[in-house]
Amino acid sequence: MPQFKEPALSLVKKRAGVLIPLFSVYSKNSFAIADFSDLKLVIDWLRVTGNSILQFLPMNEMGQVFCPYDSLSSFALEPLYISLLDLPLPKGKSLKRQIENLKVNLADSKSYTDYTVKEEKIRLLWEIFLISDYAQSADFKNFREENSYWLADFSLYKVLKSLNKNTAWYDWEDSFKNRDKDALKKIQGEYPQEIKFQEWLQWQLYEQFKGIKEYAKTKKVFLKGDLPILVSRDSADVWAYPEFFRLEFSAGAPPDMYCAKGQRWGAPTYNWDRIASEGYRYLKEKLKFSQNFYDILRIDHVVGLFRIWSIPYNEPLENQGLNGFFDPADQALWLEHGREILRVMQENTKMFLCAEDLGVIPQVCTDILKEFGIPGNDVQRWAKDWKIKHDFLKPQDFRRLSVAMLSTHDTTNWPAWWENEAGTVDQALFIRKCSDHRQINFITVKDKLFDPVCSKYGRLRWQESIDSVEKLVKGLSPQGTLPKEYLADFIDLYENSFREKEKLWKDFGLSGPMREKCDKEIMLVALKLSLDTNSLFCINTIFDWLYIAGLLPGDPYQYRINTPGTVSSKNWSLKIPLSLEELLKHKVNKEIRSMITASGRI
Repeated sequence: MPQFKEPALSLVKKRAGVLIPLFSVYSKNSFAIADFSDLKLVIDWLRVTGNSILQFLPMNEMGQVFCPYDSLSSFALEPLYISLLDLPLPKGKSLKRQIENLKVNLADSKSYTDYTVKEEKIRLLWEIFLISDYAQSADFKNFREENSYWLADFSLYKVLKSLNKNTAWYDWEDSFKNRDKDALKKIQGEYPQEIKFQEWLQWQLYEQFKGIKEYAKTKKVFLKGDLPILVSRDSADVWAYPEFFRLEFSAGAPPDMYCAKGQRWGAPTYNWDRIASEGYRYLKEKLKFSQNFYDILRIDHVVGLFRIWSIPYNEPLENQGLNGFFDPADQALWLEHGREILRVMQENTKMFLCAEDLGVIPQVCTDILKEFGIPGNDVQRWAKDWKIKHDFLKPQDFRRLSVAMLSTHDTTNWPAWWENEAGTVDQALFIRKCSDHRQINFITVKDKLFDPVCSKYGRLRWQESIDSVEKLVKGLSPQGTLPKEYLADFIDLYENSFREKEKLWKDFGLSGPMREKCDKEIMLVALKLSLDTNSLFCINTIFDWLYIAGLLPGDPYQYRINTPGTVSSKNWSLKIPLSLEELLKHKVNKEIRSMITASGRI
């Protein structure tokens, strides 16, 4: 292990935590979605269960599809999360009736968050702003000065966006799109109150979130934030600093065994040379602001700091990430490119850095994370020996410098993986590979190789009879005309997925024949495995934990935070099926605490 300095040193011990999206929880006082005041109940629950890390998804203001990773700013916080009841009002002023009416009138979906609440909340916040006594506030003045790098541009961007009927900045008239000084000065003169409202709103969010960090400290709970590697093309950042971005490209990920066409995220890639020429101030300011709220920071898609998959912006959308390339193109540059950016990050924050290093990761990325003492992610379903034995790693073989977990916000929950994905291959990927090998017809080989009963949700389960590479080759090439070498990619898929469930069942040490359906006993063993790993931290999602409480009935596939590559009202809106007050009293808490205590992570 690297030598850590304070304040990171206090974190370097085995700990357990929970990923809890704020949109997934609610209290009896919530306005259809949790706010910052509800986080005190979340922190209390972590304390009761023996967890000491609360992990968030990005808390920046979201765009029209309400995706936390497609934000309008790398700085500005999401107004949805402000606590109306905690806003300071002048003496004699009260909006209690309006607030209560708002609460009564809001539709409260029990399964998914209804984001239409945002418009109603903003309307009421405007009324509160108009009667607020903020003009002479020294704290407000200090906030504006401390955050001058981004606040003025963001506030002006928000006002212009409203004036332009919420269209993207690159569709505005040229004077606004290209930031003509006279045009912007005119808007500032015509809409001073609207601009000030945006500044005031961010100030209130800042104060409330800082207060939550202070509360968490009293409970010995650490807050883990999430720094997206990218920002939306339609964002205040890109509008204010277009020179920091390569607008002719869209970032994404190359094809892999879970995304046959790769991924296209829409956000532009960075012009790191230009950012570096200004001393990386843009990156440093992001870290400075995040440090107000978090003790730990997750670096999203860290491999993108070494090289990022760049897709020409005019590439047809249906091709997703197929026709991209790595930038920098020269692999010899990747090591120093990533090392320099991570060096800047470590030297300019007191937060303990962690990294999301999932997917195809070049060795240079793994080496530099180890050099800097930055934990990566070890997700149980992917923590395996991919090259030789093709078995899952034993708990003691997980990386010490890692965060162990059963699921992520972008995957199915663990029970859904067990029932629908373990022992399978992605159908779209298999079809594409058949297309690449022109001699193989997918329709012809599908029924020979795969079990139609156990194949669903776009996953193909191998037939039990295909119990050797030789039988796989024969199924792909009935006439024996295709050599093994030609079928190497099919063989690799097979060896890393065939009888995957049976292998894990053996590791679990459960009695009797392997069970297809997940149940509490299976889930408890899976959770115990993640807690017992060698990993520094173990952070599971709230939904994986609640499965053992019997609170997620029916097909577990329906309980998904996000499905990558899709836009849906069910993405980024899944809610737990009980209030935070009920969760605090639930009998499952003792069971969770007992498991965390036994793992030595309490």
